[in-house]
Amino acid sequence: MAVLRSIVHMDLDTFFVSCERLLDSRLNGKPILIGGTSDRGVVSSCSYEARRFGVHSAMPMRMAIERCPEAIVIKGNHETYSKYSRMVTDIVKEAVPVYEKTSIDEFYMDLTGMDRFFGTMKYASELRQKILRETGLPISFGLSKNKTVSKIATGEAKPNNQLQINYGEEKQFLSPLSVRKIPMVGIKTYQTLCNLGVRKIHTLQEMPLVLMESALGENGVSIWKKAQGIDNSPVEQYSEQKSLSKERTFETDTIDVYKLRSVLLSMAENLAFQLRKNNKVTGCVTVKIRYSDFQTQTLQKQIAYTCADHELIPVVLELFNRLYNRRVLVRLVGIRYSSLVSGSHQLSLFDERVNYVALYNALDTIRKRFGDKAIGRVG
Repeated sequence: MAVLRSIVHMDLDTFFVSCERLLDSRLNGKPILIGGTSDRGVVSSCSYEARRFGVHSAMPMRMAIERCPEAIVIKGNHETYSKYSRMVTDIVKEAVPVYEKTSIDEFYMDLTGMDRFFGTMKYASELRQKILRETGLPISFGLSKNKTVSKIATGEAKPNNQLQINYGEEKQFLSPLSVRKIPMVGIKTYQTLCNLGVRKIHTLQEMPLVLMESALGENGVSIWKKAQGIDNSPVEQYSEQKSLSKERTFETDTIDVYKLRSVLLSMAENLAFQLRKNNKVTGCVTVKIRYSDFQTQTLQKQIAYTCADHELIPVVLELFNRLYNRRVLVRLVGIRYSSLVSGSHQLSLFDERVNYVALYNALDTIRKRFGDKAIGRVG
């Protein structure tokens, strides 16, 4: 007999906005826009009050202000958001045996089998209340037999609420909703589905699988299954040790500080590219030095989640300067980025002195086409 799974999806509501309201209660109930504050800035997050005016994330800030002139615009502080994300993660880690942190503000939890002891809905509700109580951050969750239905249920539960979809009621729950609610359905896929006459999930549920496959290939098959409430993907245990790393062993041991820093800078930049390519951000940087006598020293620092070169490189050089104090020959240097979660550079790009999004997109396009080492910094 197959075990019936119990999967919870928890999502912190308008996370950036909620953090700002914790710091300043005068923002409660007011339309808030967070993101770039210049003419070329974009909205990273917005409050429900602002959304009523048609504002959404990734919208140009100028357009958002035109739609909602009374909005309060805040540049944002990703160090604050990273701190609160870690607070919530610590609470989840203590309470749940298997959890997956998929972004700075989003979690999946596998509570399968816990019905015998607690009741999964009761347990998830108490965990939600604990997060609310200990952090002050509003959070919503959906509970069902799989990740897809639970994620969609969370969206329907918001703001600051919870929703359980009972076994066998998945298709009925999904049926009246827009196909845009299905994970994987972006704007282009939605337009394709609309051209096929598909706007609601119930239409998709009744379509032959072969038609979806011919229209959208393998993605069409996956979307069709999700519309039926079918998703067997596991909750992948989150580990703070998930990491990307690079090391360089020198042919000849060296004491050339300029060379050591240059090698570290190149590795830091390359690993940052790997983060962006995999849609990841890091919350911890480690630098490693191995001397000619094989003594090895490491130093690490927790940082605000980022994947941006201009934020990671200064941390790497700071750790190296603190670590390299023996002034003897060095055999190896290395860097590790750990505590990885899904996310984009939008999180760390409130600084608009340089259009970093465009810069990194251009650099990464060159690297993807011509190789990781096709372009890099000088000095």
